[in-house]
Amino acid sequence: MPRTRLSPRLGRRALFALLATVALMLGGTAVPAYAEPGEGGSKKLQDALELTAKGHIEAKAKLDNSKRRQTALTGELTVVEGRLVGLTAQVGEVAAQSYRAGRLSPVAMLLNTATPQTFLQRASDLELMAQRDSKRLRDLVEARQQAQQAKLAIDAEVREQQKQLAVMAKKKKEAEAALAEVSSGGSNGFSGGSSASAKPAPRNSDGSWPSESCSVKDPTTSGCITPRTLHALNQTQAAGYKRHVSCKRSGGGGEHPKGRACDFAAATNGFEDRNATGGDKAYGDSLAAWHVRNADRLGVLYVIWYRQIWHPGTGWRSYSGSGSPAASHTNHVHLSLY
Repeated sequence: MPRTRLSPRLGRRALFALLATVALMLGGTAVPAYAEPGEGGSKKLQDALELTAKGHIEAKAKLDNSKRRQTALTGELTVVEGRLVGLTAQVGEVAAQSYRAGRLSPVAMLLNTATPQTFLQRASDLELMAQRDSKRLRDLVEARQQAQQAKLAIDAEVREQQKQLAVMAKKKKEAEAALAEVSSGGSNGFSGGSSASAKPAPRNSDGSWPSESCSVKDPTTSGCITPRTLHALNQTQAAGYKRHVSCKRSGGGGEHPKGRACDFAAATNGFEDRNATGGDKAYGDSLAAWHVRNADRLGVLYVIWYRQIWHPGTGWRSYSGSGSPAASHTNHVHLSLY
């Protein structure tokens, strides 16, 4: 009896179905229907996005750190000014006592004693009074100096904040200029992912992000990623977004070759060469929104999803790829990290 030959297309479909069934039976993740997506966008654009986003994030970290210092200095100034009120009153009392004593000098006060015991007691009292009054005057001068230094330091922090705000404004303009290549203007972003639930990634003591290399194993490929990328991946999955992910990619530009980017498939079967719809679209919407809401906790440079891009300096803007689902990011959410 002659065998029925399957067409190549039917054969591939049968193979994918078999692989998916085996993966599910083994408890693994679904096999991606297509290879990792190419990101689209020119190298010039990718470099500009990285540079402007990093510049914005670094300036914001300096701004936030300056605000914290200003708050601490303001608290110190309040305490010092409270001391000044009390010390000024005490020194005023010393001056009033001197006025009431008139021209009577300490020597005259000592001579105006009837007995040796009175003389010694008065001498001791005069010494204690002199020490007390001298300390009050020193404390008053010191408190005034501290108050002046605190005010100068606060003024310096205000100037620092104005400087960083100017840097952020500049980076925003640069990002908008770079995005003009692929964007027609602002957009509304996506709903969902309302919780800022990610555990913050480690920062330096001044609030800046530490420099990291591609030094840890990428659980999604055979390559490496940075510790911060691994943290973002783990936090994303802990938040319930567990569909197929691919991070390290050797070729191309952007952050993938540096181990600082991940692509999150919208479809349950992995990267599919079609626009996400229905539940897959809702999944991508929620995931993109969650990444943005947790951007400061994770160190997000930018997010691209469904013809829109989020940049920390510009917010959501329209994004046009080359037309394919991969380039337009309509089949996966792209996440780039500092």
